Amino acid sequence: MSRILIVEDEESIAELEKDYLELSGFEVEIETDGTKGLERALKDEFDLFILDLMLPGTDGFEICRQVRAVRNTPILMVSAKKDDIDKIRGLGLGADDYITKPFSPSELVARVKAHLARYERLIGSGMPENEIIEIRGLKIDKTARRVYINGEEKNFTTKEFDLLTFLAQNPNHVFTKDELFREIWDMESVGDIATVTVHIKKIREKIEYNTAKPQYIETIWGVGYRFKM
Repeated sequence: MSRILIVEDEESIAELEKDYLELSGFEVEIETDGTKGLERALKDEFDLFILDLMLPGTDGFEICRQVRAVRNTPILMVSAKKDDIDKIRGLGLGADDYITKPFSPSELVARVKAHLARYERLIGSGMPENEIIEIRGLKIDKTARRVYINGEEKNFTTKEFDLLTFLAQNPNHVFTKDELFREIWDMESVGDIATVTVHIKKIREKIEYNTAKPQYIETIWGVGYRFKM
């Protein structure tokens, strides 16, 4: 049974989320204080985190940053703030998804299931040993899930690694942002195009010598992205 931690200071919302998730077969725990939630997230074993942004003690951004520094566990951010800047900041810190309040509990459950299913496939996949992609100084070790540029290892979040690997395995193919979102996040984009854009930006910062003139991931204006061979 997958174990989920909800860090949410509005108890009525947290309990509603918990009820729907438990009905779907998940084990759910709640923390209403950000600092306590961070301690639990770092100390205990959970399969997914649902973080509110505005929390007493430690906010959701800081929890996300600290958790992502040590774990690849899926993180869903929840907020009543609709500003794109908050979504971009959260995704940039390594969150896997961002849901704006109010949302239907069934939508939350669907997203949780999608992220957990994909994460479980990744960690449980029987990939051949030493499956490696090497292109012009870029080395992607699919088995160890590590990325190197000219021999120097770069730290990647789960979704950044998935996105880079998918593009590198399909060189010269132009993918729209919607196609990439469906492939990597297993969901329809529905207003979440910023998710792809932010992840491409973070990947470029880690692998490109000059992000203004990328040699690996090229933007095809008005269409999407492609990995250049």
